[in-house]
This record gives sequence, C-alpha cells and structure tokens, in this order.
Amino acid sequence: MAERIVVDPVTRIEGHLRIEAKVEGGKIIDAASAGTMIRGLEIILRDRDPRDAWALVQRICGVCTTIHALTSVRSVEDALKITIPKNAELIRNIMFTALYVHDHVVHFYHLHAPDWVDIPNALKADPAATAQLAQSLSRWPKSTAGYFRDVQNKLKAFVESGQLGIFANAYWGHPAYKLPPEANLMAVAHYLEALNWQKEIVKIHTIFGGKNPHPNYLVGGMASAINIDGDNAINIEKFNLIGKLIDEAMEFVEQVYIPDLLAIASFYKDTAAYGGGLGNFLCFGDLPTTHINDPSGFLFPRGAILNKNLSEVLDVDPRDPQQILEYTDHSWYNNSKSGLHPWEGETQIKYTGPKPPYDTLDESGEFNKAYSWVKSPRWKDHPMEVGPLARMLVAYAKKDCLAHDLVKDEVDKVLTGLGVGPEALFSTLGRTAARGIETKLSAVWLKKFFQELVANVKSGDQKTFSSEKWEPSTWEKDCKGVGLTEAPRGALSHWVHIKDGKIANYQCVVPSTWNASPKDHKGQKGAYESALVGTPMAKQDQPLELLRTIHSFDPCLACAAHLVDTETQETTTVDILR
Repeated sequence: MAERIVVDPVTRIEGHLRIEAKVEGGKIIDAASAGTMIRGLEIILRDRDPRDAWALVQRICGVCTTIHALTSVRSVEDALKITIPKNAELIRNIMFTALYVHDHVVHFYHLHAPDWVDIPNALKADPAATAQLAQSLSRWPKSTAGYFRDVQNKLKAFVESGQLGIFANAYWGHPAYKLPPEANLMAVAHYLEALNWQKEIVKIHTIFGGKNPHPNYLVGGMASAINIDGDNAINIEKFNLIGKLIDEAMEFVEQVYIPDLLAIASFYKDTAAYGGGLGNFLCFGDLPTTHINDPSGFLFPRGAILNKNLSEVLDVDPRDPQQILEYTDHSWYNNSKSGLHPWEGETQIKYTGPKPPYDTLDESGEFNKAYSWVKSPRWKDHPMEVGPLARMLVAYAKKDCLAHDLVKDEVDKVLTGLGVGPEALFSTLGRTAARGIETKLSAVWLKKFFQELVANVKSGDQKTFSSEKWEPSTWEKDCKGVGLTEAPRGALSHWVHIKDGKIANYQCVVPSTWNASPKDHKGQKGAYESALVGTPMAKQDQPLELLRTIHSFDPCLACAAHLVDTETQETTTVDILR
C-alpha cells in the first residue's frame, strides 16, 4: 500500500511550494505540486500608466533580478510599436547574460549542491588528496593543500559549535550521498568562494541599471547614459570595470563551476534514470542579434519539442490565440472560464482549500479539486517543461539556429565525458548538466555583446533611448502587446492590453507557472508532478531524492503566483512616521 509524504515548504527555492507524494515499492508513484502563496501584482497594475509597469512587475521576484522588467518593457514596446536603439538592445543582452551567469552559479552551489554534497563528511577528507583532485580538474590557483586545510578547519569549528544555521535539519549521512570526502571538501570550499564571487558579477547591473536587485529599465530603451569622457555617465573607467568583471566571471565558470559540475555528476549517473517527466519542451527564445522581433536572429531559438522527439522542432506562435491557454480547473480562482489566452486572462481569487494548518490538501488523495494558486498553462493543450534543459534541447535539435553547432558541441562533450548517451538528457541529471552548459555559453555571449557595445560606442553612437513614442498622445487608443524572453528558469511572457493610455489588463505567464502547474482540465500533470513519478526513495522520512528532482528545476513560486488578503482584499499599507 502506498504511503504519503509531504514536503512543505520545499526549501532552497524562491516562494512557497508544497509537494505531496505517494511512495510504493521504494519509488514515487504519484505527486501533486501546490503553490501555497498568492500575490496580486496583475490586479495592482490595472489602470496604471504602462510605462511604469516594469518597475512594479520586477518586484515579482528578487532572485530573477531583472528579467520581469525586461519582459514588461518589451510588452509595452510591442503594443506601442517602439523600436529601441542598438545600444539599448546590447545593454539588455549584457544584463540578460550577466543574470544567467550569476543566477545559475548561485543555484548550483547554494540551492542545489546540498542535494549532492554531504557537507559534514568533508571533515573526513585529506586536504592534500583534495588538492590533488582539484588540480586534476582545473588550473584554479587556490587548489592547494593548505587552502583546503583552512577551509576544513573553518567547517570543523562551524560544526562543533552546533550553530549549523541553514545547514541544520539536513539529511547528512543519507545513503543517497555518493561523493568521497575529498570531493565534498572541494565543493564546500567552492560554495564559500561562490558566495564571495557572486556579489561581483552583479556590479554589471548596478553600472547599467543603477542598482541590484531591480535595476532600472525604460520603455524605449535603457536609462543608461553613455559618455566615454564624462564623469556622470558610463565612461571609460566603468567600461574597463565591466570588462574585468566579465573576464573574472568566465574564469570562475570555466575553472570552478564546470569542473565541479562534471566531477559531481560522474558520481551520480544513476540520476539519469529518473526525473525526465513530460518529455515536452518549450522555448520562446532570446538574445537577439538582429532585431528583437526576429526569432531567426536569436541565440536561444524559439520552438517546441514533444515526446522527446529531437528530430522535429515545432514552430511556436505565442500570438496565436489557440496555442497558449491557461487553465484553472485545479487552481483557486473564480475566473469566468478555464482555458483563456493571456490577453483575455483573468485573476479572480477564490480559495476553496482547507484552513491551515492541514495534513493534506485533499483527503481523498486524488487531487481532483483545486489544490494550488498556480494556474496550468498549456501549449496546444500540452503540458510543457521550460528552462535550461528545454533551451539546450531545442538548440541541439534545431539545426538551422545560430547556436546549434556551439550547443551541440558542448552537449556532446559533456555526454562523452560522463560516458552517457543522449537519453541521459531527459532526467534530473540532464536538467542539472544543461544549466551548467548554458552558463558557459552565457559567459561567452556576455563578452561578445560587451565587445559589440564597446565597438558601437567607439564608432560614435552613444544613444540608448528613443523618445519618439514616449508621450501617450502618440499611442493608439486600444492596443495589445506581448513581451517574450527566456528567464533563467524558462519561457517567460508578459501580456498587456492598453486602452486610453492606461493598462486595461496585464497577465504574466512565468516559467514556474509552466513547470509547477497542477493538473489541467484533461488531468495532465505539470512538469514537477510528472518528473517526480518514478523517483527512487531510499528513506521516506528523508526525501532527498525528491528534493534533487524538484531543485533541478530551480523553482520560483514567487513568480508562479504573482500579497492579497483574500478576505478583506486590502494590500499591505506602510505608515511613515514623521
């Protein structure tokens, strides 16, 4: 008879996620993914100036620190038919790829690594042997016996103090951990190094956008004044700093992150046997090299794959009202109907679940009623996985896309190095490896876009903003737009309807809405739910393997269910005492 396990909340993610799973015969046979928080940003945007939308919707998430702002300005620019200057597009691409490098490294070391690295076990390591291991993987200068001995001593003091902080209540010693002590010590050392490094790469955002998180964007371009010889603009000194930060990022990714990823993955090839889930993958594409509305010039291509069929990449047209529909049959909403295209989307809140605290969201265990704040978006009625694996698979399979050869080369090198076939991509391991491959490519593209920006500025072009359609008097009275991108976690779209100069409707369909979605009107599971089925469980009271698969998606539930009091409908107020 199946036993039920509940993980609530799932930690080391953004937002509030609850997983209820049935386990039988040492494997998960069924699972339900529930987003247990609701936010009302789509409601808050109504009747506001569309030029301000980006500043509000970027507050959806502080982890995806720029991507909602980017997508929002694109949606408004699309509605108003605004073409941005070349420098603005390059700056957006630079901020985009800088976000990828930062976000993916932080995810690997600080959110996902504890699923693979038994941290206290590092105390058993021989520092000299650890140095030998690290030196065999890369030329990273810190890889000495003395360095790893110092890290081990810090860890020992930390453990012996009993003040484990974020490492308390973890599943240390779990039989699913497979790394030798030396590999654990190496990973712990690089965990600490990544903490220091990650605060440097985000300086790129503060230079171009004024701050991080939530740097400034602008409908019509970027609020990034460039004057090579000036004192109060982005000048030669700041350009030199950006170049230095990019070189350091490339070095860290190539000498630390990628070697660690491959070394750790070599001990966990068994995770290539589960976690694949749907086998359906969706990408909107991004990183324009010609024009933002021309997907043929994207480095990340647009397309869809169904049933793991890499021989065919299907065309995606988000504007087709039949391709993307959001269902709410198993979500806590009271919309006029289920299955709406985002331009017609609704956010009518209606909670019908049990009153917290509760043991389960459905006593029957069948989850046939509403059980999540997350909606269920579908592409041509198919549940889809989005994210790094989807992007790498579409680029791998789409032979005429700009990045095909580069992506195929990197993917094949990883598969060969691990001694696994292409089928391993459809798994928890494949999803984790894809993120690393993508980080390496993003660092290369980051430098490419920066070099293009420098060359364009040197040619005499310093324009970053177009004011041609800034004034509402130049707008159409009634228009709609869509902003599309690839957030670190996957396909992201913002949909705006502008009427009489104000926002009439605004909807966000975000990566974790696709991945964390509950069942739809046909009973089709979302990506999380599907990926968990078949996952082995060595100890049901310590669901480490479940967390590995969920964390491989890098969940962001704050994005998935964009705070509203469902009884009073009042938003938070802030009183300032003078």
